[in-house]
Amino acid sequence: MRVVLKIAVGSDHAGFRLKKKIIAFLKKRGYAVEDEGCFSTRRADYPVYGRSAARAVAARRCRFGILVCGSGTGMSISANKIRGVRAAVARDSRTVRLARAHNNANVLCLGARFTPAPQALRLVRVFLATPFEGGRHARRVKKIE
Repeated sequence: MRVVLKIAVGSDHAGFRLKKKIIAFLKKRGYAVEDEGCFSTRRADYPVYGRSAARAVAARRCRFGILVCGSGTGMSISANKIRGVRAAVARDSRTVRLARAHNNANVLCLGARFTPAPQALRLVRVFLATPFEGGRHARRVKKIE
């Protein structure tokens, strides 16, 4: 029996269009998606949606989260307030890989104003494909928790 990985996805108004592309990308690849909002380009407050998706990850309803706002920073700050969440802002593949491999990041935050859709989809792919290395990094992640 194949287990389907579920991913919480959220955005504010600035990230809405990119979020929709990410959701389509994930579904096409067989992932289950929990869309935490927002649901239009009408002004929306990123902390509401960042926390909602982060809670889905912390509660283990979803294995990972992907959040999108204008810069990625607001979503990261909001998500990191939730115990058990390690959210990382990333704009390049190396940063994403290190966030997963060394920090066991479970939420990826992207900035729609700085990350074109093709690049964002590459970053999502790297995020989901990179395992946590454990070892010396596990001790450090434990200190974060």
